[in-house]
Amino acid sequence: MYTILVINPGSTSTKIAVYRDEKAIFEKSIEHSPKVLSSFEKVSDQKKYREKLLTDALKENGFPLERFDAIACRGGVLGPLQGGTYLVDELMIKSLRDSKIEHASNLAGLIGYSMAKKIGVNAYITDPVSVDEMNDVARISGMKELERKSYSHALNLKAVARKTEVELGKKHEKMNLVIAHLGGGISIAALEHGKIVDVNGANDEGPFSPERSGELPVGGVVKMAYSRKYSKRDLKKRYVGEGGLVAYLGTNDLRKAMKMAESDRSAALVVKAMAYQIAKGIAEMCTVLDGKVDAVVLTGGMSLNSKFVEMIKSYIPNLALILVIAGAYEMEALAMGALRVLRNQEEAKSYNDEVRNDENSSRTR
Repeated sequence: MYTILVINPGSTSTKIAVYRDEKAIFEKSIEHSPKVLSSFEKVSDQKKYREKLLTDALKENGFPLERFDAIACRGGVLGPLQGGTYLVDELMIKSLRDSKIEHASNLAGLIGYSMAKKIGVNAYITDPVSVDEMNDVARISGMKELERKSYSHALNLKAVARKTEVELGKKHEKMNLVIAHLGGGISIAALEHGKIVDVNGANDEGPFSPERSGELPVGGVVKMAYSRKYSKRDLKKRYVGEGGLVAYLGTNDLRKAMKMAESDRSAALVVKAMAYQIAKGIAEMCTVLDGKVDAVVLTGGMSLNSKFVEMIKSYIPNLALILVIAGAYEMEALAMGALRVLRNQEEAKSYNDEVRNDENSSRTR
């Protein structure tokens, strides 16, 4: 029996869990004061502060570090990687520490590696946001200087793909799936035999979401950028954080938006438009798989709303079998990635080898 610590930092909290094999035996979200966090110059500077709070919380609940066989960490903003579970090593730590993109997820590997070294075990990451298994044809954007990138909710997409095995009685590596992760951001992916061969960039492509604008008319964006009304920072906030439902209805909560839609025709149209765009995105990914789709799967927080799910389904009744695997499974997915390695069901990948292979690849990224 293996005991695994899971670490998942967010912008103002750090989620932790303890798994004993497949079962979660402890879960906690450690909230952080925005005022305290703002005192750190860089996100990576928060490492010692968050690590101490995490360690104290574990001790208070009867989980000294010596109990753990491995530490599973949320993958940070790394370079393009194949899916799978990676051993956290010195090169990965350097990449996380030096990342040009400041993101709380970068802290997971930094904290986990530090704790793992103290107790003599390994730290792992599984399916980070930069998982890149896209077909080369999917990289072409229409403007030579801009290549489509693969940034998605890969961790949950891959975890949900595995969960379809129970429903369909077939290994996910033998199936073609279209999976729509419906959360604060939306990732709609075509998975061909377990590989994410195409996916919308969750920040700047695909449907609009509760707080992201999705794809926009590029001519209009150029006009806004040169109107002198917005700084670069302000404009970015308009499409990530203040777009989607927030822009139209002032809320990022689908439940509130659905309630507004009951008595407000304009709110109803916005909610309908989001379902409509999601359905279009799903149909688009079915074409990536030549229409040979074993199932369309809806997951993420918004898939818990059955009325909204039915709105999406109404647009795509004949594409394929539609499954709903509601919610998100990031903590479980991180633990299971480490567990598969501990049980020798999967070999941990080397980040060092992956970076070397990418440097030697002729493919432009």
